[in-house]
Amino acid sequence: MTQVLTVSELNHHIKYLMDQDYVLSHLMVEGELSNYKAYPSGHHYFSLKDAEGSIRCVMFRREASALRFRPENGMRVVVGGRVTVFPRDGQYQLYCNQMQPIGLGDLHVAFEQIKKKLEGEGLFDPRHKKPIPAFPERIALITSPAGAAVRDMIRVLGMRYPAAKVYVVPVRVQGEEAKFELCTALSLVNQQNAADLILIGRGGGSMEDLWAFNEEMVARAIFASQIPVISAVGHEPDVTIADYVSDLRAATPSNAAELAVPDQQELARHIHQRKLRLQRAMQYQLGEYRRSLERAQRSPWMQAPLPILQESRHLLDYQQQKLARGLETSLAKQKKQLGALAASLDALSPLKVLGRGYSITQGADGSVKRSVLQVEEDEAIQIRLCDGKLFCRVERKEPF
Repeated sequence: MTQVLTVSELNHHIKYLMDQDYVLSHLMVEGELSNYKAYPSGHHYFSLKDAEGSIRCVMFRREASALRFRPENGMRVVVGGRVTVFPRDGQYQLYCNQMQPIGLGDLHVAFEQIKKKLEGEGLFDPRHKKPIPAFPERIALITSPAGAAVRDMIRVLGMRYPAAKVYVVPVRVQGEEAKFELCTALSLVNQQNAADLILIGRGGGSMEDLWAFNEEMVARAIFASQIPVISAVGHEPDVTIADYVSDLRAATPSNAAELAVPDQQELARHIHQRKLRLQRAMQYQLGEYRRSLERAQRSPWMQAPLPILQESRHLLDYQQQKLARGLETSLAKQKKQLGALAASLDALSPLKVLGRGYSITQGADGSVKRSVLQVEEDEAIQIRLCDGKLFCRVERKEPF
């Protein structure tokens, strides 16, 4: 007799069978990502498809947080995991515990994604690069205290420019905690204004070893630094995100130390050359002053100053006399012009007109009467003559 199962019993039976299958429990599947979505819970849900089919997939938060790159729709990947049934809805799906992009490795994909993102935000723009101080007094080395890189940097700095004070800020430069320690060290040096220049880096290694310097949070911490930063990561062929965002990129830690400070021997040679140039300039200037002094000593002023002074006095007397004569002439001319103007003004004076027999008729209020029409019979008027006034009353008027 056929056994009757509930839906849940059937789903659990299928799940049991699939879990016992070695192939389904240890799969590597290649396909194209689609419908990819990361939920706030940290779980990632997506489909994996090829030309003829698709399968639903899930990657839980713990496995998804370990991904170095950001999965995107259309990306071809190889995922590892197991296929089983979710008993609640009877749907089978692929539970992924790893994912690798096809072609380049996951680190290369992650590197290009972070680089593209930060470049688009302008973090690599040369306009944001701060100038490296020519003579830094305090230098902070953010690196591992036990590596060869820190020894190389301290040795080169001490040899080239011992005047600078060097502080080592110890951090891990590899592993999951390295990115947090690098960011904390950068923030601490800036908050305390502990240096004029920061060198950050480590010695060479694989891309996995250098990955802390490709982390987005480290790049943003370097960009936010108010103190100039020189990146010194790995060997010359190694390029990290930190190199792009730093104010200056050095090929190696030793090269970073060379770029950070001037060479004391070159400074000494430069100072010696400037000293020689200054001495030559001073000697030339002293020679010019000496020649000027000799010319002055040979001049008539220095040989016989009295005759020159007497000649100058004579010239001064002559100029005074010339000035006095000029002032007298000018004054006489001005007086003559003033007399002519006074005569012209006198000729136009009303008193002169009255002297020639004319008179001015005024009303009792002093207003001038220019017409008989302005005067009424029996009106009191004044007649002004050259030597006085007549007070009269009009008996009769006759207009012309």
